[in-house]
Amino acid sequence: MIIGFAWGGWTTGGTSRQRTDEAVLATRAAICVAQFIKDPNYKEKLKELQAVSSYERSTFIEKGGWDKMPGEQKANSTVSQACASGLEYLTK
Repeated sequence: MIIGFAWGGWTTGGTSRQRTDEAVLATRAAICVAQFIKDPNYKEKLKELQAVSSYERSTFIEKGGWDKMPGEQKANSTVSQACASGLEYLTK
């Protein structure tokens, strides 16, 4: 099914959905990073995050609740992983 026009031609529904999902994830990860930085103790939390192994960082983010979007009861693990990746830039 043809959904719309993009630079260079028409895109299918699947391509449009994938791009939308990627954009939503990037936005939610950016919100997570912003919520992390707004934490009054974010510098200490950033040091704690650095001390956690890379495969446990998304769990650290989930426990802190920074990956929850306003109004959500439960966070999305994909968001916490993307958020942890985004926070890595702050540790460098």
